[in-house]
Amino acid sequence: MRQLEGWGWWLATLWMAVFAAIHLYFAGFGFPEPITMRGFHLLVFVPPLFLLYPARTSSPQTRPSLPDWVWAAFAAAPHLWVIWNAQAVSDRMEYVDPFGWEMMALGIICVITLLEATRRAVEPGLAWMVAISLLYMQFGHLLPGVLNTRVFTPAEIVESAWLVPTAGGVYGPLTGIVATTIAVFILFGAFMQGSGTGRLFSNFGAMVAGRYSGGPAKVAVVTSGLFGTMSGSSVSNVITTGAMTIPLMQRVGYKPAVAGGIESAASVGGALMPPVMGAAAFVMAEITNIPYSQIISAAAIGAVMYYFAILAAVHFEAKRAGMRPMPLSEMPGWREVFADAHLIIPIGVLVYLMNERWSGNYAAFMSTLSMVAVSLLRARTRMGWRQVLESLASAGHTMAPLAVSIAGSGIVVSALTSTGMVVAFGGIIKDLAGGSLPWLLVLLCLTVLVLGMGIPTTPSYIIAAAIGVPQILELGSRTLGYSTEQLLLPAHLFVFYFAVIADATPPVAAAAFAAAAIAKASPTITSLHASRFGIAGFTVGFAFIYDPAIMARGSLAEILLASATQVGALVAVTAGYAGFLLKRMAMPERLLLVAGGLVGAFGYFLGDVERGAVAVLLPAGIALWQSMRREYSGAV
Repeated sequence: MRQLEGWGWWLATLWMAVFAAIHLYFAGFGFPEPITMRGFHLLVFVPPLFLLYPARTSSPQTRPSLPDWVWAAFAAAPHLWVIWNAQAVSDRMEYVDPFGWEMMALGIICVITLLEATRRAVEPGLAWMVAISLLYMQFGHLLPGVLNTRVFTPAEIVESAWLVPTAGGVYGPLTGIVATTIAVFILFGAFMQGSGTGRLFSNFGAMVAGRYSGGPAKVAVVTSGLFGTMSGSSVSNVITTGAMTIPLMQRVGYKPAVAGGIESAASVGGALMPPVMGAAAFVMAEITNIPYSQIISAAAIGAVMYYFAILAAVHFEAKRAGMRPMPLSEMPGWREVFADAHLIIPIGVLVYLMNERWSGNYAAFMSTLSMVAVSLLRARTRMGWRQVLESLASAGHTMAPLAVSIAGSGIVVSALTSTGMVVAFGGIIKDLAGGSLPWLLVLLCLTVLVLGMGIPTTPSYIIAAAIGVPQILELGSRTLGYSTEQLLLPAHLFVFYFAVIADATPPVAAAAFAAAAIAKASPTITSLHASRFGIAGFTVGFAFIYDPAIMARGSLAEILLASATQVGALVAVTAGYAGFLLKRMAMPERLLLVAGGLVGAFGYFLGDVERGAVAVLLPAGIALWQSMRREYSGAV
């Protein structure tokens, strides 16, 4: 991103702030018609990307070049036309009414500028995926076997990519949810940061976890989890909190790659943690037509398990290495925490309104206003005009890249459905699975992790859900005996979890690479450590399908059994890897613990009670045996 100076900085800041404020106004007082709103959102956030992000490293870094202004002007043209002709666009019959030459020209301009904006501001991998999807529509009829498609005319390709508001493409429903609900939640997160809520989370994390062994690592876990619920980006979470926590972890004895792995695993998990999960969760609500409040309720236990596993792994690592707590001189004190405690009120407002079934738009709107009002209660948190302006501009800078990434993923989904590739690719996975649900889930897990190598979480989730969820519903309903309605949310949460943790898993892991840069460690080794600290993402992901009690479905006894099974399994795996439970362990104990933990986590061929017994009794038995013998002093 360019470091604009002078009038350029002011222009970009005011542009982003003004139009972010308009989005906030719409959330409270009503949105325009869908086509108008989508056009407005893309008009105000796509063209600035050419001014904010250079085309190449050799391009000017402090000001836009003349070609950048030309790109921005061309990027605005298609969306201006849509806004001007919003009623006609809404009324036209897709693929039936004529698609004239001017629409063809504007559609091509829209797609080309979107590809370039995505390449600059998001990920080149996503731009390539969009381009390949369109090329597949053009040339797929030349391919053999399951890859063969019908012949598409150029007009059909451009129309499906650009102007099919009811299905996919740039102006599809995905852009609609980003322009409305997701935009206002981004605003809420930006105002939380502007008010000093991040400082509250950091101080609270230090007071809760800093006094224990390996304190800085536990502070990183707690702080990143709290911060991640509002940041919406694992990479920005790593950069924001990791700049403080990674050096602290290294100072008390953690190796650089381990410190980076802890931070990246914790930062990635923020998108899993209610009440404000990542943008993909709002897209899930739109795709499934399941209320967002129901999604976050179902995800709550799993999110807690994810962070419990990281804390457990950090604890065992710290105890084995004999690490000390944070120095008292670096602890903020409860007085410092309580000085910002009033900033928790807007989060309470958000949770209350969501539970009362208010729309997500209105809940986030009221919570944002309450954040400004509550900040005025103390001088240290008071948001003046400058803080409000910076928060609005920060929200705009977050919305703009997300706008093009979601529009691009809409094109991919449109191409996959139009060509029948969703069915074909799903059929390939289904054939490879051979009618086995476990193998199907493993293949889908790998598919999502591969997608996550080159594209952000939300597009990865959208594309993988289009391919994989129908297969889970078909095979799962036959194998498990659940209805497709019962499996719908578990299937989407399964895909969602792996889309999220893809940011921390090798070989390409954006969050882990950012943490490695701070820690000055190997990116690959850092991502390997992030994967093991985030092991609960894998265990919980499969539990959504096989153990619905983990989503708080079922009796209290079933929910407690599912939770205890996960806790026991995660303790066993993390302790076995670290080589420490109550004391240091020899290799046979470690292998036994890891094997028992994996059986408890994935041994669904056993009954729930038997699996729970393995997960809970094995680490309990080894802990009891350790308490009765002297500490193992050999190499671990």
